[in-house]
Amino acid sequence: MQSKKWLIFAIITTVSWGFWGALTAVFADESIPSTVVYSIWAVTMIIPCIVALKLIDWKLETDKRSIWLGCWIGFLGSGGQMLLFYAVTVGPGYLIFPIVSLSPVITIALSLGLLKERTGLLGGIGIVLAMLALPLFEYSPAGEEHSYGILWFLLALGVMAAWGVQAFCMKLSNHHMSAESIFFYMTVTAVALIPVAYLMTDRSVQVDYSFSMLFETASVQILNAIGALCLVYAFRYGKAIVVSPLTNAGAPLLSTVLTIVLLDVIPNNVKIAGIIIATIAALILALEPEEKPVNSTMEGRTGE
Repeated sequence: MQSKKWLIFAIITTVSWGFWGALTAVFADESIPSTVVYSIWAVTMIIPCIVALKLIDWKLETDKRSIWLGCWIGFLGSGGQMLLFYAVTVGPGYLIFPIVSLSPVITIALSLGLLKERTGLLGGIGIVLAMLALPLFEYSPAGEEHSYGILWFLLALGVMAAWGVQAFCMKLSNHHMSAESIFFYMTVTAVALIPVAYLMTDRSVQVDYSFSMLFETASVQILNAIGALCLVYAFRYGKAIVVSPLTNAGAPLLSTVLTIVLLDVIPNNVKIAGIIIATIAALILALEPEEKPVNSTMEGRTGE
């Protein structure tokens, strides 16, 4: 059973993130501002954070480097979440999540440029496929019935960039601080940005703050927090080269499929090709081996 712990945690992460992404896109409603959804998500992070800290007997790294790295990772993750929640209100979730899954391109590029690491054949192929896939998502043939404009595409690229940089920062912190400490600082920064989200909320929209709305939204958003915590332990008990493809490529693919099914939409052939190529690219990038094994880190989102 011990040897299968990583698989259990990885499956929980994949399924919870997959359903979280799909349900977030399906229930996106302009009458519920994305900033409100963000605030609810940030609060749900507190529950798994308490669990994580309890598991390490509240032994939190509090040196300056840990605080700086942890907060930077947190702000990137939270900023990406804020962009994502807005993106799914103005664009199609079944196209947004495959783009977000390509965030390892940013991580690899930063590793090549700043750490002077070298990528292998898999990394090169993944980057090329990602570059081929991205233009296909924004393509809309003349006369297409549903045109979402370009804002959603730019927002999706923003999320991809934020989470790609976040993963790079996590990589730098791998051997300095525990995954639980990273999760704590991610939670702190997420909650700290709630006032910013409140100030950004459109006051002209009458928001339903009923218990049922808050409970329904929180029930969806806590799936993200649970998945993030389970990912910590998936990496702790398993190998990154196995865990990463399952979570980084599997979750967005599940979100995409579920969104298409739940919304009953069929993308045009060009966008279907983009989804397929992006999924293959995400899988290849996730399979790209690390220079050193990852034992206790969070790779992905909290956000990725």
